[in-house]
Order: sequence, then C-alpha cells, then structure tokens
Amino acid sequence: MEFIDIATERTTAATDLLLALVALASIVYLARVGQGRDPWKARIWSWAFGLLTFASAMGAVAHGFKMSEQLNRLLWQPLNLALGLTIAMFAVGVVYDKWGQLASRRVLPILIAVGVVFFGVTIVIPGSFLVFILYEAVTMLFALVVYVLLAARKQLVGAAVMAAGVLITIVAAAVQASGAVFVKIIWEFDYNGIFHLIQVVGVVVLVAGLRTAMYARAGEAGDAPQ
Repeated sequence: MEFIDIATERTTAATDLLLALVALASIVYLARVGQGRDPWKARIWSWAFGLLTFASAMGAVAHGFKMSEQLNRLLWQPLNLALGLTIAMFAVGVVYDKWGQLASRRVLPILIAVGVVFFGVTIVIPGSFLVFILYEAVTMLFALVVYVLLAARKQLVGAAVMAAGVLITIVAAAVQASGAVFVKIIWEFDYNGIFHLIQVVGVVVLVAGLRTAMYARAGEAGDAPQ
C-alpha cells in the first residue's frame, strides 16, 4: 500500500496514530495505578481507552493510505463501532463516579446497546459522522455537568481535573464539527488533525484526574507520583 498524496490526510493519519499510542499508554498506566486501589474504575476506563486505541489506529490506516473507496468504507465499519463503544464506556465511568459501582454495572449493558445503535445508524446512513458528533456532545455535556457538580460539592477528589479533561474533549469535538479549521505549522493540519492533537491533551488530563481519584480512594494521595 502507498501513502496518500493529500498533505492534510497524512497529518490526520499521523495524529491519529499519536492518539492511539497515548491511549495505549494510558491503559498500561491505569492498570498499574488502579491495581489494589480501584480496579473496577481502572477496568472501565481501560476499556474506553482500549477502544479509542483501536479506533485511532484504524483511522490512521483509513486516512493515511491509498485504497479503493470500497475498502475505505469497510475500514470505517469497525472504526465506527469502536467509537460508539468508547463513548459508551466513558459514560459508564461517569456513572460510576457519581452513583457508584452498582449503578455503573446496571447501566453498562444499556450504554453498550446505545453505542451499538449509533453504529447501526452509521450503516443505515453512510457518511453520517455528524451523528457521532451529536452522540459525543450529549455524553460529554452530561459528563461535564456531573464532574463540575462533584468538584463543587467536594464529593470526588480529582473531579475538577476530570471536568477540565471533558471540557478539552468538547473543544476538540467542536473543532472537528466545524469542518473548517486549517493551520500550517511546518505541516498542514485540517480540522481532523487538530481534533486529534487537542484530544491527546484531553486524554492526558483525564488520566491525571483518574490517577488523583484512585490514589485518594486508597488513602494514598500523598504518595501519588508528581
């Protein structure tokens, strides 16, 4: 396979790959931090970041190489499913932080079903990425409200950091939804590439919030690495 000729598609692929690597590193880190502290929370978010890793890696291939339209469309099928389930697991993590493990276990199959329904919509309406943007926006706004409330009421250590990570994710989604952002900093980046770069920052901030909450839950906040 040959690399694609379009400059912005190449940077989109490269930033997709970067996002995949950061998400993968997040899984490894959460497995270490969550062990013995908050394994259920670590498992939820590891699934979310694992699905994001897969989706981003597939995106790097779909954007970065020359291929037939049919093959490209085929690659987007598992990618869309992974994206839908990523958002679903994200929501499960939010429910856990707000209402506890029992509630998160109860909503898990429901939210997974919602993610699968999103995937079904992308099959029925090909090219309907706006549906994902709306799906993500609703989930992120829900998460932002929850973490702002948890921070304001001091009910969850690290909630303010989580809220910041969610806000960064919302900004990233807004950039992608605009479809009109373009910058050139050595290389050319369109709205997709910029979205990935902002989302990388969002993932790092989210992991920082998760780490803080996990150490606090274990009564070891003072031992958390700086």
